Amino acid sequence: QVQLVESGGGLVQPGGSVRLSCTASDGFDLRYTAIGWFRQVPGKEREGISCIRNNNGFTYYADSVRGRSTISSDRAANMIYLQVSNMNSEDAGVYTCAIGGVCDSDGLSRRWDYWGQGTQITVSS
Repeated sequence: QVQLVESGGGLVQPGGSVRLSCTASDGFDLRYTAIGWFRQVPGKEREGISCIRNNNGFTYYADSVRGRSTISSDRAANMIYLQVSNMNSEDAGVYTCAIGGVCDSDGLSRRWDYWGQGTQITVSS
């Protein structure tokens, strides 16, 4: 059983930025898998906002974050990062990373093998 751990959530001011981290416990090697980031906003379906195929560097961004987000990988540290800038109230929610799904030009698959617990982001002044 792979456990994913997110960090970096909290309170962000409107217009501010957040950098989220995701890593796997027990040394699971993220270098050859796809990693996705999802956002759950109250009252809405969970949205796949970004993903990276760590074996070849392919990245995808949903329209809601494209142009103000960067997903990246530190292969040596076995970490995946998601930075989102120019945050607004619509960005508030629970951000969760997942592995073992499909990440392609059509976006993120609904089904992923493992999910983290999520980290809460609140956007407020």
